[in-house]
Amino acid sequence: MTSSTAITAVYPGTFDPFTLGHEDLMRRASRLFERLIVAVAAGHHKRTMFTIAERLEMAQELAADCPTVEVIAFRGLLRDFVVEHGGKVVVRGLRAVSDFEYEFQMAGMNRQLMPDVETVFLTPSDQHQFISGTFVREIATLGGDVSKFVAPSVLARLRERVSQSGRLNPA
Repeated sequence: MTSSTAITAVYPGTFDPFTLGHEDLMRRASRLFERLIVAVAAGHHKRTMFTIAERLEMAQELAADCPTVEVIAFRGLLRDFVVEHGGKVVVRGLRAVSDFEYEFQMAGMNRQLMPDVETVFLTPSDQHQFISGTFVREIATLGGDVSKFVAPSVLARLRERVSQSGRLNPA
């Protein structure tokens, strides 16, 4: 892909944990834009299983072979992060129709806050459409097999976390 200006896209999320669906969207978005920032949210409104440092490390491991991808933590408004990093596009994943209403409202709000930034929706590949971090955490916590939903390095961290306590940790 060539363009007269490099386009920076931001793919935000809590990534708790980073699933194969997240990885699929990251890789596909990295082919669409000259620079992709995976913006790992501190998760101020969610209790997370993994700390921000752990989630950053997982995302960095999975993005290591993607030269145009950067992984950066953020707190506060996505708008401030996008503007600070020169973003022109926000990438959001849509797994199902049920995601659309929330994401549509979020895109509208972001348009008000960032009129020069576009939101692009990507759907995961067929085999990843049903995967959510929430489901993965719940299944892992209850002793189920999540090896089909996360990369091996993430699976090892999930198993370790569940064996330590089985409880969610604060961000």
